[in-house]
Amino acid sequence: MAILVTGGAGYIGSHTVAELLDRGEEVVVLDSLVTGHRESLLGGKLYVGDLRDKEILAKLFAENDIEAVIHFAASSLVGESMKDPVKYYDNNVYGTQCLLEGMQKAGVDKIVFSSTAATYGEPEKVPIEETDRTQPSNVYGETKLTMERMMSWFDKVLGIKYVALRYFNAAGAHASGKIGEDHRPESHLIPLVLQTALKQRESIAVFGDDYPTEDGTCIRDYIHVSDLADAHIRAVTYLRSGSGSNVFNLGNGLGFSVKEVIETAKEVTGLDIPVAIQERRAGDPAVLVASSDKARSVLGWNPSRADLKEIIRSAWNWHSSHPQGYGEA
Repeated sequence: MAILVTGGAGYIGSHTVAELLDRGEEVVVLDSLVTGHRESLLGGKLYVGDLRDKEILAKLFAENDIEAVIHFAASSLVGESMKDPVKYYDNNVYGTQCLLEGMQKAGVDKIVFSSTAATYGEPEKVPIEETDRTQPSNVYGETKLTMERMMSWFDKVLGIKYVALRYFNAAGAHASGKIGEDHRPESHLIPLVLQTALKQRESIAVFGDDYPTEDGTCIRDYIHVSDLADAHIRAVTYLRSGSGSNVFNLGNGLGFSVKEVIETAKEVTGLDIPVAIQERRAGDPAVLVASSDKARSVLGWNPSRADLKEIIRSAWNWHSSHPQGYGEA
């Protein structure tokens, strides 16, 4: 039986596909390749298409014996979501509805969902726990929370079991150096810092250096993408065991400031990384760090690549050998 990975040609999706293949799983991928990259797939059976295309979903389920779904396919830029909410509700919420409908018709009753810490909004406390208030502060987070709620009702009414994984800042690249992070446009801190080291940018923007943190810059919880991949597969195993639907945070439980990331990148690359201090961005909390105690105890998940230097070193291995991303080998 196969596992369907939607958005499997994306950053986290492709690393999860690689990990599934390493573990001997049969993998089917559905990706529109609008933001994903065909070159990021190290194997598996690829269907190129949109999640909202019910015909391709029906074809995919008819041609493959799908046991479970890992669902990454979604639009995920916070800024864009605040400018184009229609796109986010259509792609994220309606797309998930189409997927769940296709699963129901095919008799597939297990789904692991790539959710986000953005479902919490401004945190009430740190570290954030799964039982904390969910009050998103942007459209992206709201659509992900809506997707979680939809899955909850599909479970209650139709018996489709789900695991929602709420995670923080994915970072790093595959140990082989064959796949890594290539977003267009790029919005994540570590690749932006490394692009600056490669002189593809004049400087790295630091939005605010007057936060109530030790060095004045925001603190975030960075987690290696391969640790995230491992968690998704553990969640599939959890559902295979007959366990009920659940929600888990994924994070290191460690926070690193923007300045720490930049200084570590300088150390790893041995290159100068000019910094440009800018005004704070609206809605940026000073500290976002997850409690992953529940994932550790229930899923047996233990991130093995939590060291910031290791995370950045793996990312640098990818970026330095693929300066134009997948556009250049």
